Amino acid sequence: MPKVKPHRTSPSLDMTPMVDLAFLLVTFFMLTTKFAPEEAVVVDTPSSTSEIRLPESHVLTVAVDKDARIFFGVGDDEIKTELLRTVGAKYGVSFTAKQVQAFKGVGASFGTPIEKLPALLNLDSEQRKEVKQDGIPSDSLNNQLIEWVMAAQSLSRKQFSTPAYIAIKGDGEANVPTVKKVIKLMQEKNINRFNLITDLETKPVAGN
Repeated sequence: MPKVKPHRTSPSLDMTPMVDLAFLLVTFFMLTTKFAPEEAVVVDTPSSTSEIRLPESHVLTVAVDKDARIFFGVGDDEIKTELLRTVGAKYGVSFTAKQVQAFKGVGASFGTPIEKLPALLNLDSEQRKEVKQDGIPSDSLNNQLIEWVMAAQSLSRKQFSTPAYIAIKGDGEANVPTVKKVIKLMQEKNINRFNLITDLETKPVAGN
C-alpha cells in the first residue's frame, strides 16, 4: 500500500515588525546624532600610543597650526554668549545680537583678534570659510588668548560648577616654541592640568 505523503507548507515570516524596528532605529539616530562642528583650521595632530579620551563636554581647545597661528574653541554653547560679551568688554569691543548669535554657530574654533571678530561674524558661514584668519594674539603686550581661556574657565565654573578641560592641539608640523609658549601661558595662570590631543598610534607588540 503506497504511503501518503503529508502536505508540507512553507514557513512564512512576517517582516512588518522588523521594518518598523528599522525605521525606529533610523529615526532615533537621526534625532540624537550630533555632528562635529567644522574646524576653522585643519590641524594634523601627531600620533601617540595614549588611549586617554577627552570628555565630550566642557572642553576648551587651543589649536596651533603649521603656520604658528593660534585658534580657540569652546565646546559648550551655554557659555558662548556671555563669553563673547565678557572678552569684548575687556577690549572695548561690542557685539550686536546678530553677531552674538553668529558666534554661537561659528564652528569648533576661531582664530581672529577680538577687534576683527565683529567683521568676521557679519559674514555668512560660507564666506567665513574663505577668510584666512590671523590667529589669536598671545604676546606679552596683547595676550588675548589667555583672556579667552580665563573667561571661559570662570563661566564654566559658574554654569556647570566645574572648570572646563583644556586641550592643546598642535599640528605635527607646528613649530615647537609656539606650543611651548601656549603651555607656559597656562602655567603662568596656575593652569597646570591640560591634555595634548594626538592621533592614536598602534602600540608595538612585545617581542617584536
